[in-house]
This record gives sequence, structure tokens and C-alpha cells, in this order.
Amino acid sequence: MGLRGEAAIVGYVELPPERMNKGTPAPFTLEQWAELSADALADAGLSGELVNGIVTSHLGESEIFVPSTIAEYLGVPARFAEIVDLGGASAAAMVWRAAAAIELGICDVVLCALPARYITPMSERKPKPLVDAMFFGSSSNQYGSPQAEFEIPYGNLGQNGPYGQVATRYGAVYGYDERAMAKLVVDQRVNANHTDGAIWRDTPLTVEDVLASPIIADPLHMLEIVMPCVGGAAVVIANAEVARRARNRPVWVKGFGEHVPFKTPTYAADLLATPIAEAADTAFAMTDLTRADMDMVSIYDCYTITVLLSLEDAGFCEKGKGMQFITDHDLTFRGDFPLNTAGGQLGFGQAGLAGGMHHVCDATRQIMGRAGAAQVADCNRAFVSGNGGILSEQTALILEGE
Repeated sequence: MGLRGEAAIVGYVELPPERMNKGTPAPFTLEQWAELSADALADAGLSGELVNGIVTSHLGESEIFVPSTIAEYLGVPARFAEIVDLGGASAAAMVWRAAAAIELGICDVVLCALPARYITPMSERKPKPLVDAMFFGSSSNQYGSPQAEFEIPYGNLGQNGPYGQVATRYGAVYGYDERAMAKLVVDQRVNANHTDGAIWRDTPLTVEDVLASPIIADPLHMLEIVMPCVGGAAVVIANAEVARRARNRPVWVKGFGEHVPFKTPTYAADLLATPIAEAADTAFAMTDLTRADMDMVSIYDCYTITVLLSLEDAGFCEKGKGMQFITDHDLTFRGDFPLNTAGGQLGFGQAGLAGGMHHVCDATRQIMGRAGAAQVADCNRAFVSGNGGILSEQTALILEGE
């Protein structure tokens, strides 16, 4: 069951993130889609005429018929056109859907892009709508929404509070070591310090710095929480024939898993049993690879608690022992367990949904041998995770170089 590993990431682009208060003006989202796609194709050394599939998320200029709007704008005769709405899990979900469509013979080359530069053209005659996401984060306040009735009125909304609740619950069950969680941030910052374009490229960090930053949602400190940025990313996925004549080392999509059991943790059976457990098991079961075979891991890191639970539930360490695992291992690119080697979202920056694509790009860079000063020696295999909502939508990928 699953993939045969006959589709590969052959090109990518990831814009250097910019702080939201310093972001430069951007074209329409549709134009960003085109620019990112063109850059990713150029990176792969492929012609746009080969593209016959697209996978996208939301589009600022079109609430409906999004894939066809993009296909029309790019001039792509799409035989596969998909929209993915899984929050931060969208990027990894895009990749496996594209790989599956290619292996089924539906299409040959697929573009997956996530524009995330929000300072786009506006008009006084047609102002942008003030949508729920601006006020309630991932929560919906639409009439008839369970969140509008049972959560938002009681203050259970957004991201910081619920992730703080999960971390508090973890501490009550397994204990909580703030220094271990701070070390996670520091190790990733080392990686960011060696990555061109990272928001924190020139800013070293210590454990004491993390612990001295303000508590935002007890027990989470400010430096344990991503800083939203603007940016964008895209990847090109191709069949075996095209992949072998592309410019870069092919990064084959060997396995995937996805699990989406709920939207908000209010309805989770267990706050500490995250969907990545089933997703990771499914992904590894598609391959002949094990956790120990991974040369690096690229774990979605909107909050430190997300990384901790993902390491445990994806099977890289025993449940409840994640903090000791972080303490005992060097998580930098030169360490014994390289994690988020470009800095992750905590060090590189979270450019909206493109924050999820950052993890795909990080693993791809490493396997292609293009990570520069942060290159992991002899890196051939990687585990990638995506996370949407409050640990509610999670996707896993197994990638391998030829």
C-alpha cells in the first residue's frame, strides 16, 4: 500500500522571510504564485511547458474556483488541480498529493506554491474583508460554527492559549523542564545563524535569553513561539523520467501519512496523543526505512511543545521522555540528531502557510547537498512533519535522495 517512490522534488524556492512591520510591498497573490513557480522551475532547470498539475492553498483574489484560476493565469493545461486546506500541514499534504497523482499517471510535473507576502495592492473601492482569521486565529466565529457557540465566548480561541494549555497538561503528566525546551530553541538558533536569509541569521541565543523572555501563555516564553513573517515558497515535483534530467539531485517522496481527527483540542480524546503518531506510522510503513535511518528531521515548530510532542509521537523517542531526549542530543546541523537545520520557524521565521513549506525545503536542501554552512554530512534521508490548527491536522513525509 502507498507510494512506490517514483515521484521526486526536483526544484524549490524559498524567499528570505521579512518581519511583518518591515515587509516590502508585494504583487497580487496570483502574481506571487506565478513568480514562485517560475523561480522553482528555473531552479529545477525545467520548462514551464512540462507542467500539467498544480496544488494550491487559498488565494487572495479568488474565494472559489482557486485551482482553475491559477491554471488559467499560468497557462497550465492542468490534468490535476487540487486545493489543500490543512493550515500548517498544507505544504506536506501538497507534496504527497502531487506525488500520488504523478504515480497514478495523471500528470508529469506538478507545481506546489504557498505565497505569503501580505502587503498586496488594495483599493478603497474594494477593501479587503475583515475575516475571522484576523480576529480569532484558527477559530471560526461564523453563525452555526461550534466554536462560535462553545469556545469563542469563553476565551478559548487563537493559538497561544491552547498551545499553552497543552504544554501545561504535559507538565502535569510527565513533568516540565524549561531549560530543555529553551535548549531546543537555542539549537535551532545555531542552525539559523548558519543559514542565509534566516530572520535570526545574525542573532545568537542562549538558554538564559529564552528563559528571560516574557511568558506569553504559561509555560511558553515568547522565544518559544514563532514570529510571523512574510515570504513564500514553492516546490516542483516530477515523474522519474523528468526527475532524472532535471538540474538537481532528485529527492524522492517515498512515504506519507496524514491524520485529521478534529479541528480544535476541545474535542481531542487526549491532548497529549497527537495525530502525527498515526501519520508517521503510515509513512514509515510505506517504505523499508526506519526512524534510525533518517539523517535529519524537519519537524513543524510553531511552538516548542509542538516539536516535543512530535518527536515523541512520531516515534523518535519514548513518550514522556522527549525533554530528556532534547537534553541528551545535539540538535544542530553538526550534531548527532540534526533537527530543523535551517533554523525551523523559530529561527528562520514563519511566513504564514509557507512556514510549513519551510520544512519541506529544509529537508530538500539537505538531501540535494545545498545547505551551505549548515549542511549535514552525508545526508540522504529525511523525515518531514506538517501541523495545522492546534495539533489537529498533521502530515508526515519520508524523503530520500537517489
